[in-house]
Amino acid sequence: MSDILPLVFAIILMTIGLAAYFLVVNALFSARVTRVKSIVQTMPARSLGIGFVNFAFFAVIAVVLLSVAENTGPFVRSVLTIPAMLILALLAIVLSLGLSGMSALIGERIFPELPVSKQMLWGTVCLSLACALPFVGWFLRCLMSAS
Repeated sequence: MSDILPLVFAIILMTIGLAAYFLVVNALFSARVTRVKSIVQTMPARSLGIGFVNFAFFAVIAVVLLSVAENTGPFVRSVLTIPAMLILALLAIVLSLGLSGMSALIGERIFPELPVSKQMLWGTVCLSLACALPFVGWFLRCLMSAS
């Protein structure tokens, strides 16, 4: 039981940080976030499928480049690591915009009466809690087996 409390506290802190991050992304790149939100509204299955396939493809390429670079000399390591890091940076940027758009969409649908910033905040909280749902089941299973 004592192991769960620091983890819950860490999840709460990460949710607050993620909400702040998505608010900043929405403030700086509002046109892109709005575009992502409209794409997700009009074609949700297509955007999920294309996003998943692209993420898996580029993540595998980056992991392969990094694993090959680990077993080579210093020059080849730097030659292989630079493209892998560029691919990972591109994935991070695209994921940031996509999750910001999803947070905005979730906040807009659940809390339509709130201002945009509060919609984004509560959308991020809902998205974080929804993503943490599998871990809740794991915690409950660990608690049940411990007693």
